[in-house]
Amino acid sequence: MIIKNKTASFFALLIILFIGYIIYWGTTKPVSVVIQAGHEGRTTGNTGAASKLFHEEKWNIYVANAVAKQLRGWEIDVKRVPAHVRFTRAKIAVSIHFDGATNPCASGASIGYPSKDSHAFAQRWKKLYAGYFPFKWQEDNFTANLKEYYAYKWIRANKFLVLELGEITCEEQTTWLKPRLKKIAHLIAYAIATELGENIRKPNF
Repeated sequence: MIIKNKTASFFALLIILFIGYIIYWGTTKPVSVVIQAGHEGRTTGNTGAASKLFHEEKWNIYVANAVAKQLRGWEIDVKRVPAHVRFTRAKIAVSIHFDGATNPCASGASIGYPSKDSHAFAQRWKKLYAGYFPFKWQEDNFTANLKEYYAYKWIRANKFLVLELGEITCEEQTTWLKPRLKKIAHLIAYAIATELGENIRKPNF
């Protein structure tokens, strides 16, 4: 009898948790765009790439803030999040990163995404950014961290891109990137707004 009661209690608890999960997702208001600054707020574990002069987290935050500000200026609703994220729903999510390499200048720009739904958007971004970024590109999803990015499970977006915007451990690339970070942010915002169907003028780079 005790075993049966424990089993019944266990399944009742599972049902309650499942219903609570459905209600939570049903009441979570989706947003148009989620912008994440990679590694923001982390003090242990993967805190981002770094060189003698630059730290990825700071660049991620700068670019993510600029992207969010530009989108809000176009009256697009944006949720700006750090590395630690809660369950969120969005039409588009973009996580901002810069790559690092043990051998300087071995890497460059790249894109990660979780599904076929994001593939076309990824290729449009690559074509846009490749028109300006004069360095090498890696294959899409060329690392496990890009292909299986942890936030894919937490941010349920119709389209989700993880953007590696260049290699922060390569002096040649950082020399090009640093004075252009605000312009790169504007370009990302333009790509997102266009993907949402907004009629936005392409920025001068």
